[in-house]
Amino acid sequence: MATLPFSPFRKENGFIFTSGQVYLTPEGKLLEGTIADQTHQVMANLKNVLEKAGVTFKDVVKATVYITDMALYSEVSEIYGTYFEEPFPAREMVCVKELPLGAKLEISLVAKV
Repeated sequence: MATLPFSPFRKENGFIFTSGQVYLTPEGKLLEGTIADQTHQVMANLKNVLEKAGVTFKDVVKATVYITDMALYSEVSEIYGTYFEEPFPAREMVCVKELPLGAKLEISLVAKV
């Protein structure tokens, strides 16, 4: 298998920058199911990346959410919000035409070390 040209995260200048995560299962396949199930999988994947970087969701200061359909906005936001406490990270949600592997959702985070 070829090495992909990105890292799961990078530490730079007191911050952790995660690569975007989609709802891949540990077996490397997109999770089938509802957008709620898929959002929880994305957040579980992000939790694993943050833990490897030595931080948690409490350290997150910025999130970028990409979705392929704005009709998903409310449900994704509701689930996403359960992973954070005040003060919530700054966030942007962007609707895009498509995402890698045909996913409907991708999230990347910036955390303070």
